[in-house]
Amino acid sequence: MAFNFTVTKECKNSRARLGQLETTHGVIQTPVFMPVGTQATVKTTTPHELEELGVEIILSNTYHLYLRPGSDVVAEAGGLHQFMGWNHPILTDSGGFQVFSLGPLRKIAEEGVTFRSHLDGSKHFISPEKSMDIQMELGADIVMAFDECAPYPAEREYVKISKDLTLRWAKRCQQAHTRDDQALFAIVQGGMYKDLRKESALELIELDFPGYGIGGLSVGEPKEIMYEVLEDLVPLLPGKKPRYLMGVGSPDCLIEGVLRGVDMFDCVWPTRLARHGMVITSRGNMAVRNLPFARDFTPIEEGCKCYACRNFSRAYIRHLLKANEVLGIRLTTIHNIAFLTRLMQEIRAAIAADQLLEYSRHFFQAFGTEK
Repeated sequence: MAFNFTVTKECKNSRARLGQLETTHGVIQTPVFMPVGTQATVKTTTPHELEELGVEIILSNTYHLYLRPGSDVVAEAGGLHQFMGWNHPILTDSGGFQVFSLGPLRKIAEEGVTFRSHLDGSKHFISPEKSMDIQMELGADIVMAFDECAPYPAEREYVKISKDLTLRWAKRCQQAHTRDDQALFAIVQGGMYKDLRKESALELIELDFPGYGIGGLSVGEPKEIMYEVLEDLVPLLPGKKPRYLMGVGSPDCLIEGVLRGVDMFDCVWPTRLARHGMVITSRGNMAVRNLPFARDFTPIEEGCKCYACRNFSRAYIRHLLKANEVLGIRLTTIHNIAFLTRLMQEIRAAIAADQLLEYSRHFFQAFGTEK
């Protein structure tokens, strides 16, 4: 298999660790944040811009690419890397979370999920085997097992049924997945119930997947509950395999996740925030589209070396946003991705120096989430 993960350093003062994740399309330094390219593009950016920002891996969406343009089209183009012009690692999610999000448009059964497209209402069916077929056609370096993501809040009985179904689906995914150049990760479920999380983890560890996703968090629960779940769950996961917290991307959650031993993260949050005229700074999020910035000719953040901050002022970016010019959201997106990429670089440097706790205290104090 063209996949290997090595822990290169363990923090002396926390559960954080440094790692190297080797794939067919390159090596990823962990902990890492993965920008989300739902439709085979990180919205408003080019692959070249992402390379310049230091992005090493992106995530694309199985459900959306299955519906449009079709995984067969992507396969005919030579796979997702060739199709989108990104010759670096890609992770595809299983489609489970998107199907879960469809609510009344979907029906879950043992065999799989029947749902209606959010695009045109057409009827579709995805099973664990179908998810594997789609992801093998897409050709990402890391693919995810098809799972059911229980909502929050949810009754224990429902979460237990969902967790058990996810396990049976994981076994079917493992049997159906045949591409040696892809790593198939399992997804631990169990909602906010720590004993169910433990059961899910131990059951999936027995199946010996190359990596483990943590699903069903950041679905509406308070952050403190998410941290409690991670505190108990992460130590149960294999120390020599990557741990991936799915759907998490705010700076505070990234730091808290790394402190608890998480290696990989993804979220649409920074790019969605950018499209609403919000930028991330070391002192918190800033609504650059608001009136106070109309005559502010400083960069989004002093010291930031991204293209937006090197060349343009808050006033100009605000003008673009108010005028509905696409360049405005391109610049806010570039900055937000640059911020999180730099944050992860700083986190890795702090782990290397055994100073992550000190770094996190300084960061939270400046960011406005002081501990």
